[in-house]
Amino acid sequence: MRTKTLSLILAVVAGFVASCAFITVNIYFPEKEVKKAFQTLDEKYLGQEGEKEPVPEPSPAGVEPGAGEKPQSRLEGIRWPFSFAAVAWAAEDLTGDLVAELSRMPEVVKAYEEMKERLPVLDQLRAGGIVGETNQGLVTVRDPTRIGDRQGVVDAENASRKTVITGMARAILKLAEKPETPDTMGQVLGKAAATYAQTRQEVARPGWWIQLANGRWVQK
Repeated sequence: MRTKTLSLILAVVAGFVASCAFITVNIYFPEKEVKKAFQTLDEKYLGQEGEKEPVPEPSPAGVEPGAGEKPQSRLEGIRWPFSFAAVAWAAEDLTGDLVAELSRMPEVVKAYEEMKERLPVLDQLRAGGIVGETNQGLVTVRDPTRIGDRQGVVDAENASRKTVITGMARAILKLAEKPETPDTMGQVLGKAAATYAQTRQEVARPGWWIQLANGRWVQK
């Protein structure tokens, strides 16, 4: 009898452990704050300003909230060994924190510096309809017959943008206190790319080609 009971207990424990292996950690994606952060970084490093709201500065460490202010806790909700709930931030802090995180990444700063250097050539390509802005934040060649020896500019631009987008995904996970794994990166990377695309398309000039979320191409 004891052997059967022990076997049953072990089976239940083994089943619980196995089920835990398939638990997915859900990552909350703060789209509005991510978009503001991208806009702020573009203005800071590229000198391009889109439609954005003022960005609050992150609160200094050790400073208590004033009377009537919401406690500035970045993560809210009950902490369980396995979290099923999305992570929520204090919105007034997150934009500034994201900007600060990316500004501390040397590879991201370098990517922005390189993007600024190639802006004149890239603007010519966009103005001529040779390239367009995709809905994933990248540049694509629309007229291969006219790209000539400037394909390298497009390739380099996309490499820089991927660095920026990846940096944003990493910053989101860091601030959410989540591990950087293929699963967690997969949850936020695509959304970060789509949000970056929005910022690029908002500053696009009249006549430039942009790709809508549904995949259709239009001239702005």
